Amino acid sequence: MQLSDFDFELPEDRIALRPAEPRDSARLLQVAPGGVLSDHQVRDLPSLLRSGDILVVNETRVIPARLKGRRIRTTSDIAVEATLHHRVSEVTWRAFMRPGKKIVEGDELRFSDLAARVAGKGEAGEFTLDFAVAGLDLDAAIARVGELPLPPYIASRRKQDERDLIDYQTVYARREGSVAAPTAGLHFTPELLDRLQASGIGMARVTLHVGAGTFLPVKTDDLSQHRMHAEWGEITPETADQVNAARAAGGRVICVGTTSLRLLESAAEPAGVLRAWTGETDIFITPGHRFRIADGLMTNFHLPKSTLFMLVSALSGLEVMRTAYAHAIAKGYRFYSYGDSSLLWRVD
Repeated sequence: MQLSDFDFELPEDRIALRPAEPRDSARLLQVAPGGVLSDHQVRDLPSLLRSGDILVVNETRVIPARLKGRRIRTTSDIAVEATLHHRVSEVTWRAFMRPGKKIVEGDELRFSDLAARVAGKGEAGEFTLDFAVAGLDLDAAIARVGELPLPPYIASRRKQDERDLIDYQTVYARREGSVAAPTAGLHFTPELLDRLQASGIGMARVTLHVGAGTFLPVKTDDLSQHRMHAEWGEITPETADQVNAARAAGGRVICVGTTSLRLLESAAEPAGVLRAWTGETDIFITPGHRFRIADGLMTNFHLPKSTLFMLVSALSGLEVMRTAYAHAIAKGYRFYSYGDSSLLWRVD
């Protein structure tokens, strides 16, 4: 398939700069099998699911991965910005940097009192940074000097503030490591989670640390040439057993966010059994993918020509998703990280 197959016109005023308040008051567009559309709110979720279904959530927590500082040379120094996206070792991170053309291997960097050296420079503005401290000391330093990495389509239109420190984390976030939020989960409140449990709907937890590569555009027209950035994830034996038991009892598996879905599909056996799994995944899901675990997906509305729009088109059908997105735009749904939600069902 070609990149142009996944393009659509999105008015700029549909991009949400703040989330709905309260979180579960956000709108939710259900796309049922056959392309039947219905408008709801996220708080209606218990009535849209059924007892025995199971939600799979990503409990990763966003770290302050945007570092602003200086490139230090004997002849000159300039302002630089690094967005960490993948931890390599106790002292090493991969990062996207600006201005990339003015940074070379061997450069010394200073982010406030945190020092680093450029150990390597790769393609598409990706750098390898070796820091002067390691392990928990490095974690503490990043937390001290870093900023929350709001998506570029928000950060370019307003400044980050204290409210984002809460808004850009899910209520069930536990394991630090992401540089972007699993935004489908931003709509949940403790009250909604209680109502789902009372309705007999289960919840299983996985971890996928989202990398900054999620914001990178697809640069090739031929999708078979696109390569995803790898992201680290984990499915515990307990979670695998929980999901497999729900499926065996006739329950449906609904992934909360594309991150949860990508992880489950990475760990699925051909026969549709979920196995415990730890490692990196660079799975790229496009139309034609045979889903082995996921029956449904709760997700926000995505960018044109993005890998995420390709994923939802694989799940529910490209023409169905074109129609659904046109409906959402016409009805004033809010798009992207702080936007509204959708509940999509798999086309068998």
